[in-house]
Amino acid sequence: MSIKEHPPQPETSTDENSIDISVLHVPVLLDDTYRLLNPKKGESYLDLTAGYGGHASLILEKTTNYAESVLVDRDDYAIKRLKSLSDRGVRLLHTDFVSAAKQLQGEGQSFDMVLVDLGVSSPQLDQSERGFSFSRTGPLDMRMDRRQAMSAETLVNTASAEELTRIITQYGEEPLSVARRIVTAIVENRPISETEQLASLIKQTYRGKWKKTHPATRTFQALRIAVNDELKQVEDLMPLLPRLLKPGGRVGIISFHSLEDRIVKRFMKSQFESGYEAELEPLTKKPIAGDINDVHNPRARSSKLRVAVKK
Repeated sequence: MSIKEHPPQPETSTDENSIDISVLHVPVLLDDTYRLLNPKKGESYLDLTAGYGGHASLILEKTTNYAESVLVDRDDYAIKRLKSLSDRGVRLLHTDFVSAAKQLQGEGQSFDMVLVDLGVSSPQLDQSERGFSFSRTGPLDMRMDRRQAMSAETLVNTASAEELTRIITQYGEEPLSVARRIVTAIVENRPISETEQLASLIKQTYRGKWKKTHPATRTFQALRIAVNDELKQVEDLMPLLPRLLKPGGRVGIISFHSLEDRIVKRFMKSQFESGYEAELEPLTKKPIAGDINDVHNPRARSSKLRVAVKK
């Protein structure tokens, strides 16, 4: 089965955030994910980052086991878009994936398939009101869960220069000298409340020419990771995954940037090297990479898929 045979259905309306959801949203690595998870009729499915339900719709179409499947997302807008699957019996959990994993484990639940699609989604980037993208004017927000208090605006305007420098170097992987220039500009121009304002400040600190990658790219990534505690979430989730799988169950993890991928790679390697004590057996010794020539979904270009099966 391929994405061409079963494309995700486009939405036909708009919501209060003014995103155009008549545009088809194609999930990354859909064919490879479907092939390696290998869903079968009657199997249960857990999607810890369900988003718009692109992966989930295709997998559940095969399993038809809606009643024993769970979709998780911490974005309230995503939860609203998953209502059609909820109406068919799927359980929705509006929380982060670590909290969901612990809750489901505490309930004694396990699944035939688990999928984790890390990072920010394309629809989130497209909503200027969410403040994820420096290319769209909007409030400096970046919260995946809008119920939390900490936003990028709060972080930028209240964190010390030392803390901001640490965040930009550690999570954005900017050279220390560049990070210091950016932080100096931020501190001197506080308060900062708009994405365009911050991006312009960062651009002004850049020395030399730049081509494809905007100077604000790494700082925006760093702030997003810090606001949503993304790396800690991934670290905490990895050891929980085997406990959510039935024997023979498959888990797929899609990562996007080097920091989160490093965590996933280290976990998979530990399973591969543990021999008889390993709970999981990797099905992909090397990750499956997204299409670098995908002009319709730039996010797919940096994606990597790793899949393992529970012994």
